[in-house]
Amino acid sequence: MNRRKFLVGTGLGLIAASAPISISAKGKATKKVAKTGKLNLSFAPYELQLRHAFNLARYSRTTTPDVQVQLEYDGIIGYGEASMPPYLGESVESVTKFLSSLDLSQFNDPFKVEDILNYVDNVAPNNRAAKASVDIALHDLLGKIMGQPWYKIWGYNPDKTPVTSFTIGIDTEEVVRQKVKEASPYKLLKVKMGLDNDQETVEVIKSMTDVPICVDCNQGWTNKEHALEMCYWLKERGCIFVEQPFDKTMIDETAWLRERSPLPIIADEAFQRLPDIVKFKGVYDGINIKLMKSTGLHEAHKMVTLARALDMKVMIGCMTETSCAVTAAANLSPVVDYADLDGNLLISNDRFEGMTVENGKITLHDIPGIGIKPIKGK
Repeated sequence: MNRRKFLVGTGLGLIAASAPISISAKGKATKKVAKTGKLNLSFAPYELQLRHAFNLARYSRTTTPDVQVQLEYDGIIGYGEASMPPYLGESVESVTKFLSSLDLSQFNDPFKVEDILNYVDNVAPNNRAAKASVDIALHDLLGKIMGQPWYKIWGYNPDKTPVTSFTIGIDTEEVVRQKVKEASPYKLLKVKMGLDNDQETVEVIKSMTDVPICVDCNQGWTNKEHALEMCYWLKERGCIFVEQPFDKTMIDETAWLRERSPLPIIADEAFQRLPDIVKFKGVYDGINIKLMKSTGLHEAHKMVTLARALDMKVMIGCMTETSCAVTAAANLSPVVDYADLDGNLLISNDRFEGMTVENGKITLHDIPGIGIKPIKGK
């Protein structure tokens, strides 16, 4: 068993935990935290192992760096995480440095959510995934204190959850066929695009299944006329929307495409935080909310409200994450148009049980907090 010291916030600042937390190669925390009446933060790195290489228009990877977080108050522990795909610009080093700078022990009431998260947000700019890890853990903690899952606290109807897409990455025809077979329980497939073989990939998928598709270009298209042709071609093949067709800086080209496209255009990489929504009205038809970009559930909830007020479509998505962050995001799913919450299904070393997919549909369970349980032995 590998022993790594977790850092814990105390009234004297951040110090190594007096009783070190043991963490296995699989990331299991074993330290028991004493009751203090103050918020205590602990964390450790955890590398996510992907079942298949994750191939996008701009890069490929087989792992994702991650930091697992615990927030304790009076013996109750809330779980959170920070997942860091390359384009976020964060790393295990930056996340642990940011979390080490926090002194949450100054808060003796975990229900002062605005005060706590405003403090976290203002410690340093950016660091969105790091901030999200604290937000998720705080929501998990509060839900457990109240004895209710967050979708109930928000008053959402779990029967109204959408289907979730299952991602088919850029790959060889053989691997694409294998992934389509694995995705047979799902009612919507997300196809990664942005290379010269986009049409061939779609044709392979449609030869095997008649379920609808959506496409995510991950900023891979460069020509607006070609993009418009692709949107019409995709519409004929059962596509329901196109996500982030161009580089996030190509605002004028995106607005041009949106005016002419038969499919909704959804912002992903271009969209980060709450103020972005207003400036993208008229440029995109909708937004893809991801907790690792939004700094967590607190701001994501506000995003849904604002986007609806501007008559924009809302998608709830994720990075490659454990069921911790994916299930946290799923609490918002009853009030969105689309969901892409398969990040936990793409990894082989999940540490939690949480929301499930039944007949392709997101299923929320009556578990207090964000709705997760640690898996024994992990």
